[in-house]
Amino acid sequence: MSLISADKPFIIAEMSGNHNQSLERALKIVEAAAETGVDAIKIQTYTADTLTIDKETDEFCISNPKSLWYGESLYSLYQKAYTPWEWQEKIFRHAEELGLICFSTPFDDTAVDFLEGVGCPIYKVASFENVDLPLIRKVARTGKPMIVSTGMAKVAELDEMVRTARENGCSDLTLLKCTSSYPATPEGSNLRTIPHMKELFGCRVGLSDHTLGIGASVASIALGAMVIEKHFTLSRADGGVDSAFSLEPEEMRLLVRECNTAYKALGEISYDAQKQESLQTRRSLYIVEDMKKGDVLTEKNLRSIRPGLGLLPKYYDVLLGKKVNRDISRGTGLSWDFIE
Repeated sequence: MSLISADKPFIIAEMSGNHNQSLERALKIVEAAAETGVDAIKIQTYTADTLTIDKETDEFCISNPKSLWYGESLYSLYQKAYTPWEWQEKIFRHAEELGLICFSTPFDDTAVDFLEGVGCPIYKVASFENVDLPLIRKVARTGKPMIVSTGMAKVAELDEMVRTARENGCSDLTLLKCTSSYPATPEGSNLRTIPHMKELFGCRVGLSDHTLGIGASVASIALGAMVIEKHFTLSRADGGVDSAFSLEPEEMRLLVRECNTAYKALGEISYDAQKQESLQTRRSLYIVEDMKKGDVLTEKNLRSIRPGLGLLPKYYDVLLGKKVNRDISRGTGLSWDFIE
């Protein structure tokens, strides 16, 4: 059985580097996440040296002036953002004690081996790694569920990745629509890709949401998203590498509530009256004057009023001029049984 529920959205709080290099803060983030009602807390498993090399030439520095990390070297950024490996088992166990699923994003083979040692139950592959087919093979061969963000990937690249995962033992795959921009704009989110991706690859789909606020996440539920990943922090005012586009606890609680509401509201295709709807507030045909057997229905004694327990108003013209076959008191809903 999959750890990811088929009965409601599976919502992940992404800690990333918002622990600000404090284990105490990391554990508090886990506690705060548990209180919001999310299903899982996610961390990341890498070091600066497993991701890049210590070099500060232009190609090893972030060159986009719109980036939160503009001008910083990749190595120094990852030194700030990584979660020390010696913390990770403590984070996993603390989450489990609080009823949360805890899992991680490995960025190389050594991270997968390490996470297998701490019992990681699900693996997330980041957008930047979705073209790393050797890593996809390594993760797939664990036999654990895989969640893969699709940021920047072309359809052909995703097809190659999905085939690689399935051919190497992955039977529980989720693809997350993702815009790898921090923060992402609503206009650049292209959520209509979600149902197309589900149809194309025949797997569970969701959203890794880097926009500000919760609107994109809630909207994605209506398009078939069953997994939502959102960055999480105790307070944006505390700073941190991802804090600017992370949700605070009250916002995450709202996201959980509204995503679940959106999912419940999808319901099924239905055009008839629902259980919670009352026919009392619908119009129907009523006798509005006392009538004797043989009296004729006229505009004076027959009206379309509330409640809706008589014949439908569409029969009004048909019934005018007909005789009733019994005495009828004022305030009786008209029935075909009353007509001669």
